[in-house]
Amino acid sequence: MLVGVLIVALLAMSVSAAAQSAAIVFDVGGRGDLSFNDMGALGGERAARELGVRIREVESATTADFLPNLRALARTRSYDVIIGIGFLLQDAIQQVAQEFPNQKFALMDGLADAPNVLSINFADHEGSALMGVLAAITALEYGYDTVGIVLGIEIPILLRFEIGYRAGIKWAVDRYNEIHGTNKSLRVLHVYTGAFDDPARGKTAAEAMLAQGAGVIYGVAGATGLGVFEAVEQYARARGLEVGPPFAIGVDSAQDYIAPGFIPVSMMKRVDNGVYTAIKRAVEGTFEGGVLEMTLAMDGVSASTLEDNLAMFEEAIAAGKKTPAERDAAIAGIQRARAAVPQLAWDLMAELEQLIKSGEFVVPVALDAQTAEFYRQQLQ
Repeated sequence: MLVGVLIVALLAMSVSAAAQSAAIVFDVGGRGDLSFNDMGALGGERAARELGVRIREVESATTADFLPNLRALARTRSYDVIIGIGFLLQDAIQQVAQEFPNQKFALMDGLADAPNVLSINFADHEGSALMGVLAAITALEYGYDTVGIVLGIEIPILLRFEIGYRAGIKWAVDRYNEIHGTNKSLRVLHVYTGAFDDPARGKTAAEAMLAQGAGVIYGVAGATGLGVFEAVEQYARARGLEVGPPFAIGVDSAQDYIAPGFIPVSMMKRVDNGVYTAIKRAVEGTFEGGVLEMTLAMDGVSASTLEDNLAMFEEAIAAGKKTPAERDAAIAGIQRARAAVPQLAWDLMAELEQLIKSGEFVVPVALDAQTAEFYRQQLQ
């Protein structure tokens, strides 16, 4: 009798252990990229810590590895959910989800149309509004009359970034005038470079904005945005500055480390929270396919913090791609940049964040050129 009970207990433990497992497939950047992959890993580590879930991580050397990696995991029938990090895995998950209709999948920052896939996206327009506040108040406090945004290809999701940023700027300028009894205004420059992989274009666009007096430039252009960071840092250092303004603002992950002293904040898509949410739903039996937009109120987007940067560096150091000395140098530069941002900018960014979370301020959305142009006029 005792032996029978023990066997049943062991079987139950085995079933339980099997039911609480998840796999994460990284894109080609892999662990240590200080970006989406490291954030995805952080979400898995949190799930392991808080939910007791066993996590399997799979690296992809090239995009050709996506399909075999996903298929190999699905064939084991061992994982409650298999998660792909980043839109590069979109097509592969779409295909493998149809081959394994009983396997749950989740995709971060992409869209796969299958009933067994949860596509998690992020309210980037709300996060961009926060960046607009920091840009506007920093510019006004330092005497600038212009801010900018450099974008990649003019597609709906980037129109959403632009209009969200403009909405935050408009709100901040109005609030600044209310506080100080002034009637200041800001010019907002925008450029769609037509590319996500051309830092030279980003640099040219940013240099043109700096020449027109821009004090802060938000880079929303993938690798093209690296040129924005380079332009801002070169412009400042040519004038003997070790810290901004001018400043650049990063996007998607905590990019503050890329140009220490000149990027005080980034708009983060919280892939870590997306991964955690997908795993939690899978192991708790609430998983459903479809699209989930993680808003500011759901911690789907946020302004980067010093702690975010530290956590990313620890992941990169663990992966052998960064050293403690590199971490310390980067963190020191980030601290200088953040200290140079006026306290009012941080305070008002926190104020708008609460208004958005409570629903008292709704960030407008533009997904086509006509609507975007309407809001450009309205938000001046």
